[in-house]
Parts: sequence; structure tokens; C-alpha cells
Amino acid sequence: MTSRFLASVAALALTAGSASADYTLHVLHINDLHSRIEAINRSDATCSAKDAEEKACFGGVARVATAINQLRDKLRADGKNVIVLDAGDQFQGSLMYTTYKGAVEAEFMEKIGFDAMAVGNHEFDDGPEGLAAFLDKVTFPVISGNLDLSRSNLLKGRVQNHVVLEVGGEKIGIISALATDTVETASPGPDVIFQDEIDSLKADVETLTAEGVTKIIALTHIGMTADLKVAEAVSGIDIVVGGHSHTYLSASDPKRAGAYPTWASQADGTMVPVVQAYAYSKYLGHVELTFDDAGKLIHAGGDTILLDASVAEDEAILARVKELAGPIEELKNRVVAEATADIDGDRANCRQKECAMGNLVSDAILDRVKSQGVQIVFQNGGGLRSSIPAGQVTMGAILSVLPFQNTLATFEIKGSTVLNALENGVSQLEDGAGRFAQVGGMKYTFDPALPAGSRVSDVMVNDNGAWVPLDLEKVYSVATNNYVRQGGDGFRMFAAEAMKAYDYGPDLADVLAEYMAKTGPVAPALDGRITRK
Repeated sequence: MTSRFLASVAALALTAGSASADYTLHVLHINDLHSRIEAINRSDATCSAKDAEEKACFGGVARVATAINQLRDKLRADGKNVIVLDAGDQFQGSLMYTTYKGAVEAEFMEKIGFDAMAVGNHEFDDGPEGLAAFLDKVTFPVISGNLDLSRSNLLKGRVQNHVVLEVGGEKIGIISALATDTVETASPGPDVIFQDEIDSLKADVETLTAEGVTKIIALTHIGMTADLKVAEAVSGIDIVVGGHSHTYLSASDPKRAGAYPTWASQADGTMVPVVQAYAYSKYLGHVELTFDDAGKLIHAGGDTILLDASVAEDEAILARVKELAGPIEELKNRVVAEATADIDGDRANCRQKECAMGNLVSDAILDRVKSQGVQIVFQNGGGLRSSIPAGQVTMGAILSVLPFQNTLATFEIKGSTVLNALENGVSQLEDGAGRFAQVGGMKYTFDPALPAGSRVSDVMVNDNGAWVPLDLEKVYSVATNNYVRQGGDGFRMFAAEAMKAYDYGPDLADVLAEYMAKTGPVAPALDGRITRK
């Protein structure tokens, strides 16, 4: 096992015999698993047999089960208090979700024994029906306090605002909120009403405090930037356990995005810790909280634990995973292309600047429809879900990049709408939002230091091989995916202003696979189509 994992287990024994009037709670947590039921490789795609032989795999639910069970069992054997939480987005991201639509995620969460889960935006990818089917299969509470579900026949009364867990004779309140832009990033439908995250959390704190609950965890799916705002603004919460932004926090790794925990200060000087554990089952978060007799948090510490190949996979769960993988193995392992180098689809890049995967997917779309007169392609960075390593490229790897079953969409818009769409793409850079526009047949420059809405300049369009300035009055033929064309990721201007829209082309994954096969070995490259000042 890894030294960090062993150290986490061994450290528990050091405090096993200590006596104190204080109350200590251990929280084990994951977020944004994104259907990585099978182990993953260094690119966050499904691990190959070769990777497994080289012990280059991470995560997967069989390792998650081992890590949680061993830590939880050790804690309980030493008389410690422990809960296991999930901060949302179990859905979407692999053939396991495409094939089984949340049923396997529910099955393994039940087997592992989660105590509570926050609703993530991708839990709505197949509408309220998809979340309702998941709720049918789990016994632990699934919560989200800022959702008004009173109009939803499918979800009314089934997603709680909050939950109170009895742990070691103490009441632990768990409150939750889901990002309000879920209406743009998923498909919650008109009957799911979103309320302000901070207002909702404040109201739930008041409710729990009135019930005498003094220890309150905010289990959120709103992203690290918003989590810090919550930690600063919501009095009465003791910690934020978050997800959505896939932020890698660590107490020890210099490559981290931030410290584990990261601390926020409230107006009265109260310090509130925020934790998150990256994504895709690669890490398990473990935070230890100590409260005094009055329920005031007096200590928070811990770390994320890397679940690499040295963490043994739970044999029973691994056998079940292999059984489920059987029907999709042939498709997943079919070699469709070759890459001469790693194709970068990392979210940290594709949501901030030109990335190789964005170029490749955009060029594949443009190649497919250029005979129809299409000049411009938009591909949302958030629609690119993993990188592809060098070597043989399987259909499984392509489906890990493009798992949403989005279809190719074509339409016409004026140049002024193109500019507005590009401004939307760079409007939430600070949050790493998925709306960032990777493009084909077009170049643009943006300046993140300028106010949102005025960041884009020097937009050029390829017109029969010549680069010419975007004409705001000209009507252009454009292609994207059906999700973006219908207004997803803030591209509402496409839904409102598109002419001659057709959203029912081939699956984007098939478009990419066929393009890569046609072009021969793919040499990923950046060509300066997007310039960041």
C-alpha cells in the first residue's frame, strides 16, 4: 500500500488511547466520481490491461471500497466516530453510465455504505427521471437544500433539504446546495426550481440550530470558488465538504491546487475549513474534526489519500465490476485510431485556453460538415472529459473524452451572435466553467483582466483559406453539439437566435473516431487559434 495510505491508518492508532471531553469526528469523502466504476489511468480514462500490468492504475470503486472500509473499520475499532460522504456527480463519464444509467453507481454506493450524498448537476443529465431512478435504488439520504421540488411529481419529498446523523451520541447536521447554473449544465427541467445557494444554506443552519444541532457540515456541489464564499458568509457551519470544480487539495503534495483543508475567515474571525478531493475516484479525502463541549470546532486536519495501484482492490466488488463490464468490453477495446503523443484534454487547460483535445474535436466536427458550408465550430471545454494517451486509441478512450452522447448540430447565426457566444465562453474563467469555447475555423483573442462581456477581440474567420475579420452583420453557418446549440453552458443566444437549426446529427464520439481513423496517426498540436493575453 502507499506510504500515505498506511500513514493515514497508522496515525489513527496514535490517538486511540487518548481521553478528552472534546468530540472528534472523522469524515471520509469523495466527489465527482463521474462513473469511474473501473480503475482509471493517468489521463483519468478507463485503465487498460497494459496499464494494469504496469501497476499504473488509480481508483475505481473496488479501490474506493478498500480505502473506505479499512479506514472506517480502524476508526470504529479504536472507538472513533466516522461518517462517509459523497459531494455529488456520481453520474456520467464512462460507458458504465452510458450503459446502466446510474444503476451501478447506486449499487456500489450501497455496498460501500455512504451516509449521505449531495445532488450534483450531472445527476440531472437524464432529467428528473434519471435522478428518480437512482433514488429508487439507494437507502442513504440524498440531499440538496436549494432545490424547490414541490412541482416535481418525480422528486417531491424524495430529496431532503438536510439530514441529521446520530454519531457517537452527537447530532451531526448535513446541509447541501447545488450550483444554480445546473439549468445550463444539465437537464433538470422546468419543475426543478433553484434558490440562491447561500440564502438556502443560511436557512437550513437556522433550522438545525433551532433544533439544538451544533455541529453542521455543508456538503455542497457548487465548486471551490463558491465553497469559499459559503464558508465566509454562512454563520454556523463548521466545514464545507465540496465538489463540482474537481479541485485537488492536499496537505503535502506540491502539485496541489490548494491546501487541505483550505481555510476561509468569516466577519467575526471564525475560521471555516473547506475540503475537496479532486475527482474520478483517484483520491479519498479524510478530514478529522474536533469540537469542544459547546460544539465549537477547535481543530481540523487531514489529507487526500492517493488510491494508486498499491491500494488493493476489494475482490468481491472487482468481480462484480468485471461482470458488468463484460457486455461493453468489445466496444470499449476496439482500436479505432493512433496518437503519436498524448492528446491533452485536461479540464484545467480546456476550460482556460486552447487545448489539443479542443482543437482535435473541433476539427473533426468541421471536417464532417464543411461540405455543407459550415465555417465555424464551437466545442464547450466542459464537454471534453479526459485526455487520450499516446499509442493505440480505443473507442473506450474516445467515449471517455465524449461520454454525453451529444449529437452534431448545425445552424446559422449572425456574426454578432458569434461574438456574444465567445464572450459567454470566457465570462466565467475564474470559476473554470465548462462554457469556455474551443473553436474550429475561427481565431480569437481574449483578455481575462477585462470585465466579463468585453474580453474578446481580434475574431477572425477562415474564408476559403484566408483569415478575414468576423463580420457582425454576416450570417455564418456554424456547427456544435446539440447541448450547446440548445443553450447549454450559457449559450442561450444559440437557442434564441439560431436559424435553420438541426440538432440530430451523428454522435460526437463517432464523429471523432471516424475523423481520427481517416487522418491516420494523430499528432496533437496547438496552432494559436485562441490567444490568451
